[in-house]
Amino acid sequence: MKLGVLCSGGKDSLFACWKAMQKEEVACLITIISRNDDSYMFHTPNIRRTALQAEAAGLPLVEVETEGEEEAELGDLTTAIRYAVEHFGIEGIVTGAILSVYQATRVQRICHELGLWCFNPLWHADQETYMEELIGAGFEVIIAGVFSAPFDETWLGRTIDREMLCELKSIAGRWRITLTGEGGELETFVLDAPFFHSRIEVSRAHTAYKNHHGRYLIDEAVLVAK
Repeated sequence: MKLGVLCSGGKDSLFACWKAMQKEEVACLITIISRNDDSYMFHTPNIRRTALQAEAAGLPLVEVETEGEEEAELGDLTTAIRYAVEHFGIEGIVTGAILSVYQATRVQRICHELGLWCFNPLWHADQETYMEELIGAGFEVIIAGVFSAPFDETWLGRTIDREMLCELKSIAGRWRITLTGEGGELETFVLDAPFFHSRIEVSRAHTAYKNHHGRYLIDEAVLVAK
């Protein structure tokens, strides 16, 4: 079965892509570029850098822009998926949804309307097991956004490794947040994955941070040999 992967650039969508590749053919990545930083549906930090990830993976990328208005943005997602059906022959959609019923049900509805299968390999996964597998598989992931206490500016741009996972477990217990940032506390960006032919190297970036709300924004990045 040919699949299109909804790709935000973050760990969940690209880990889901890797999982899908182990069973089916991934024909393309699909990225929605929202002009609304507070989109209900779509991840926004470094979203235009998914083009580098697609190049690193050797996959075509479908990009569609949206104003990011609640519910109306679903029409733009439908447009992107229709394009992938017509140009790449996809028969299903892969998402990185873990707990978000809001996101999962809306993608499932679009898939149902278009006669497509919807594959959510991380849905209700044990979060600690997932994070351990992510790290163990060789994903190189950095924190691209922080949006709640107790995360401060020092978290921005940090790599997710086992030391960080220990910190996150401690924080999750005390602050009642998810290990994966699924509640919107953290957003990420993938620099390398097991299916990338090259890795992404950030040559210039800056941070914007205020009141537990910050972003690590990549200004320049290149692909380098692995």
